[in-house]
Amino acid sequence: MLLAVWGFLKRHKKKCFFLGAFVGGVYILGKYGQKKMKEIQEREAAEYIAQARRQYHFESNQRTCNMTVLSMLPTLRDALMYQLNSESLTSLLKNRPANKLEIWEDLKIISFTRSIVAVYSTCMLVVLLRVQLNIIGGYIYLDNAAVCKNGTTPLAPPEVQQQYLSSIQHLLGDGLTELITVVKKAVQDAFGSVSLKHALSLLDLDQKLQEIRKVIERPGDGSSSEDTASQSLLCHYMMPDEENPLATQASGLTEGDVATIKLLNETRDMLDSPDFNRVLSSCLNRGFSRLLDNMAEFFRPTEQDLCHSSSMNSLSSVSLPLAKIIPIINGQIHSVCSETPSHFVQVRRPFPLPFFLPFLPFFLSFFLSFFLWLSLLFNSFSALSFQGVL
Repeated sequence: MLLAVWGFLKRHKKKCFFLGAFVGGVYILGKYGQKKMKEIQEREAAEYIAQARRQYHFESNQRTCNMTVLSMLPTLRDALMYQLNSESLTSLLKNRPANKLEIWEDLKIISFTRSIVAVYSTCMLVVLLRVQLNIIGGYIYLDNAAVCKNGTTPLAPPEVQQQYLSSIQHLLGDGLTELITVVKKAVQDAFGSVSLKHALSLLDLDQKLQEIRKVIERPGDGSSSEDTASQSLLCHYMMPDEENPLATQASGLTEGDVATIKLLNETRDMLDSPDFNRVLSSCLNRGFSRLLDNMAEFFRPTEQDLCHSSSMNSLSSVSLPLAKIIPIINGQIHSVCSETPSHFVQVRRPFPLPFFLPFLPFFLSFFLSFFLWLSLLFNSFSALSFQGVL
C-alpha cells in the first residue's frame, strides 16, 4: 500500500508539488487575511472608542459652556444695574421733585444705555466664554490622552485653567466700564435732542439703534471695508490690548505663568480674526432684533387703529411718546440678562442654541474645538518629537 502511494507520488511529483504549493499558499493567504481583518476590526474599534471619547468630551464641554454662561449672567446684570442705576431715578420721580424734567432726561439716557450695553455685553460674554472653554477643553483632552499614554506633565493644570479663565473679569470690570462710557455717549448723541413728548415707532427705534451701533462698532480707522472687520473696537472690551502683566516680568515666570500667557495669546489671536468678528456681528444683529421683538409687544395697534387702516405697517403704524418708551426699554435688562434659559439665551439638546445665532454652537464649538484640538495635537507631538520622546 505504501509502495503504491510512493509510486503514485513519484509519477505525479510535479502535480503534487504544485498542488501542495497551491494549498499551502491558500492556507497562508487565509491566515494572513484573517490577521489583517482582525487588525482592521481592532483599529476600527479603537477609532470608534476614541471618537466616542472625543464626542463625550466635546458635549460635556458644551454643557459646561452653557452652565457657565447662565451662572455669570446675574453677575453681569448686577454690574450693569450698579453702574447704570435707573431705579434711584425712578424713586426720585415718585416724589415729584422740582427738577423732574432733568431727572427724566437722565433716565432716558441711562435706560437706553443699560439695555444696549446688556445686549452687547451678553453677546460678548457668551462668545468669549465659549472660545475660552473650548480652548481649555482642547488642552484637557490632550492632557488626558497624554497621561493615559506616557504620564507626561499636563499642558494646562487646574491652576493654569483658573488663572486663564479669570481673564473674563476684564469684560465684567474695566471692559464693561469703558463700554458703558462709549455707549452712553452714543445714546446721548442719538436721543439727547429728542423730546420726551416726541412719538417714536419701532422703525424709528430700529434706525436709532443702527446709528448707535455704527458709532460703537466702527473699525479703529473709521473704514467700513470687510478687510478691517477684524479691527472692531469690541474686542478691546473683552481683552485688554496690552500684553498680560505676567509677560512684562523679565524673570521669575513659572511654567504655569508661561502656559497662561500662551493661552491668552491664543485667545487674543482668535478674537482678532475676521471670522470671529463676523460671528460676533451676527450675534449682535440677532440680539438687537430680539430686543425690538420684546418691545413690539407694547406697540400693538388698538382696535381703533385697525379700523382706520386695514393695511398698516406693523413697524411704523403705532408710535409711542418717548416718555412711555423709557420704562419699556429700562426693563429689558431683566430679560436679556436672565439666568434662566429664555428666548434670549436658549439651551437645547444636544447642542445649545443661543438666541443671537442659531449656528453659533456649530461654528464656534465644533470649529474651535476640533480644529484647535487638531492644531494642539500636532504642536504637542511636534514638541515631544523635538525633545526626543517620540
